[in-house]
Amino acid sequence: MAYGPYEGQRETTVFEDWKRGIETVAKHTNVVVKTGGCGMPSYGFGHEKGDDGPPASDVLAAAWKPYFEFVLEHFGADRCMFESNFPVDKVSCSYTGLWNAFKIIADQLALSQDEKNAMFYGTAARAYSLVLTL
Repeated sequence: MAYGPYEGQRETTVFEDWKRGIETVAKHTNVVVKTGGCGMPSYGFGHEKGDDGPPASDVLAAAWKPYFEFVLEHFGADRCMFESNFPVDKVSCSYTGLWNAFKIIADQLALSQDEKNAMFYGTAARAYSLVLTL
């Protein structure tokens, strides 16, 4: 988290500590990760402070992409899923803006259609033993 004594250290100390934690957890092949929650003020992006309303999806994508990219690199799309942390994230972004940011990130990371399917629904369906009727 990038607030309190860690405020202003999100891009340095906090991110480096977080990456080490992700690397450690990713070694356990039974772990699946939900990628989201970045709209919470504790992440330190400051989007909740905007007076102009919620930020555009491309602004969110630019801020969040390094985190999602790192998680995907270590877990793979078959062990990751995009997730909404609403209503908690509502203080920093709109629901539509959040999901559009995920779409932008998926495109910017050049995910294949299979990887996008995993991230947007497949991994969640498998992790939660859901039967999909598409």
